[in-house]
Amino acid sequence: MASSIDCPPRPRHPAPYRAVVLVLVLLAALSGCAAGTGTTTTGGAPTAGAPGTAPGTAGTAPGTGNTAQGRAGTGTPASPARIPGLGPRTRAWIPANARQVVVVTGVGEDANRSRVVLYRHTGTGWESGPKWPAHNALRGWTDDHWAGDLRSPVGVFTLTDAGGLLPDPGSRLPYDRSDGFAVGGTGFEGEPLEGSFDYVVAIDYNREPGTSPLDLTRPLGADRGGGIWLHVDHGGPTQGCVSLSETHMRELLRTLDPGRHPVIVMGDAASLRE
Repeated sequence: MASSIDCPPRPRHPAPYRAVVLVLVLLAALSGCAAGTGTTTTGGAPTAGAPGTAPGTAGTAPGTGNTAQGRAGTGTPASPARIPGLGPRTRAWIPANARQVVVVTGVGEDANRSRVVLYRHTGTGWESGPKWPAHNALRGWTDDHWAGDLRSPVGVFTLTDAGGLLPDPGSRLPYDRSDGFAVGGTGFEGEPLEGSFDYVVAIDYNREPGTSPLDLTRPLGADRGGGIWLHVDHGGPTQGCVSLSETHMRELLRTLDPGRHPVIVMGDAASLRE
């Protein structure tokens, strides 16, 4: 499991390295969902490379901020002390100070469809928001991500930076409005990619937190991929990113609060239960 928080290793599931030739006019030189001329991006920033997997950039130390005991309110069910669907190892990777957790649960290790739920800590337990449908990488998930493998990295990563082609919709995270987010071409199912990067939240996998999602710094090396984003869904699987409807991306941007130290927990359901 990869993380932007230093944590002990876990056994890795082998992930096949598959080359896919795709047509895409994307951002120059980004890798993973965020990049790539000549490679179809189905999610993520544009580049010829695909997403990577190794542990992400350094972040907050691991903690157990999701273990607060819930208390029953008058006539109101108590919020659960633990986020449903997350096993002890996954929970241990969530920083103690995280008070917003975006959980992306894939339907299977090799599936490219997911469900996204934003949880917030109330002080007594975790409260879930609405459930949103999403896409992830074409070939599913991996905890050993390499550029071009067409799988999304499994892990826990901080969320620190946002941006997009469109003006800031009211993001609480630092927002980089740039023409560099323009994208064209078609995705894996022939769907147009235009508008996919209208709104973006960078996932701190193999990137430098505190920089624009367009930043090309790859602390783990380019072969580990990068440019893994939350972005607008284009109706098909991604190269490595997670994509949501434009409406849900706007809502997410307006909700994620750096003062609540948001993180994303992402992977197939079986991996997240570990």
